[in-house]
Amino acid sequence: MNEVLKCLEERRSCRSYNPDMIPEDVLNQILEAGTYAATGMGKQSPIMIAVTDQKVRDQLSAMNAKIMGVNIDPFYGAPVVIVVLANRAVPTCLYDGSLVMGNLMNAAHSLGIASCWIHRAREEFESEEGKEILKSLDIEGDFEGIGHCILGYPASEAKAPVPRKENYIYRI
Repeated sequence: MNEVLKCLEERRSCRSYNPDMIPEDVLNQILEAGTYAATGMGKQSPIMIAVTDQKVRDQLSAMNAKIMGVNIDPFYGAPVVIVVLANRAVPTCLYDGSLVMGNLMNAAHSLGIASCWIHRAREEFESEEGKEILKSLDIEGDFEGIGHCILGYPASEAKAPVPRKENYIYRI
């Protein structure tokens, strides 16, 4: 089977991570893959913030948990969080950012790194605390939070895929 198709079929979301940091060169490859996601009219509306600093990672986790209304780590212990945001001025920003998220997760899997898409980035970065984070990074503009791509080594084996639903595909 083609290696790309095999990767797409085998990737699963991971919800339990070891605390071990992934190597910098591996993270760079994953980030680079994100930059090659298709974007509407090639406008490249998304940006990525790669968070490996434990303090900032925990701050984002706390913000996310508060929005979710829980007192747990919504990042499941993953040591790396890539925040994907996209420029609201570009009409395709949500789709562009979503494609970046897909590239990140698929690239991670191809390199032996587990991942999961975590929501609530929009609410986080609409908050004053989120805006302060962007300001501290000298990120200016009107960005919408698309998602968090959490990364790390899995604490357990991935589950088998559920069977694909009937009538997933229609042909004309």
